[in-house]
Amino acid sequence: MLAQRILSTVVLLPLVLGAAYLGGPYFAVVVAAFALLGAFEFFRMVRKAGHAPYDAIGLALVAVLLVDAYYPYLGLWRWGIAAAVMLPLVWQILHKDAHGFLTNWALTLVGALYVGGLAAHMILLRNLPRGLPWLLLTCLVTWMCDSGAYFAGVRWGKRGFFVHISPHKTWEGAVGGFVSGLVTALLVGHWAGLALWQSFALGVVLVLGVIFGDLAESLLKRQVGVKDSGTLIPGHGGALDRADSLLFAGTIAYHFLLWLVL
Repeated sequence: MLAQRILSTVVLLPLVLGAAYLGGPYFAVVVAAFALLGAFEFFRMVRKAGHAPYDAIGLALVAVLLVDAYYPYLGLWRWGIAAAVMLPLVWQILHKDAHGFLTNWALTLVGALYVGGLAAHMILLRNLPRGLPWLLLTCLVTWMCDSGAYFAGVRWGKRGFFVHISPHKTWEGAVGGFVSGLVTALLVGHWAGLALWQSFALGVVLVLGVIFGDLAESLLKRQVGVKDSGTLIPGHGGALDRADSLLFAGTIAYHFLLWLVL
């Protein structure tokens, strides 16, 4: 499993970093690919639990949210969300069987907002005035936190951490991830143009976002009874498994920088 994780990382990392460096449509396309795959995996997971979300509407809303992040002046999210709310209602009105409609309608909207709404912040983050160093800071903190948690958990993990959600997570792993992520934020923050207090504060909230972003997806998978969201990335699972922490981290970083730095 570790060998597969390393090999997948070696293959994917140049693609992600290259797209991040180029920015513009290149990065937006990579984010869109992961987000649409992640949303598809989300809808497939809830289908395994016996629900029937409106996949096409959900994926269309994800696409609209991502395009809106790249072209925010168009205000696409307003009519996109409105259409995603109204169309399933109209469809259901035209059909007699309303069994399970409320749950399916809610899952469609929640799935699209969870994946597409949060993933859109990665595009918004990259498009900030100093977007590249701030995006790299966010990604590095996320990856180091995940790696620190994994290796510390394997080496020293004994006491369970939110075991009702993820039975293999430990306090030792969480501490290892927290320390790794915070140290990375302090080291990279200066290069990214942040003051020491900004690097520390951003590091703390980012690490918490990484930890709870991972737990959030674990909670969703536990609800529907699956181990991974998919099998797309060997050693990691699906696209949503690989991007779950970044969904939270990118959103937190964008608003932190917008409110406290810019």
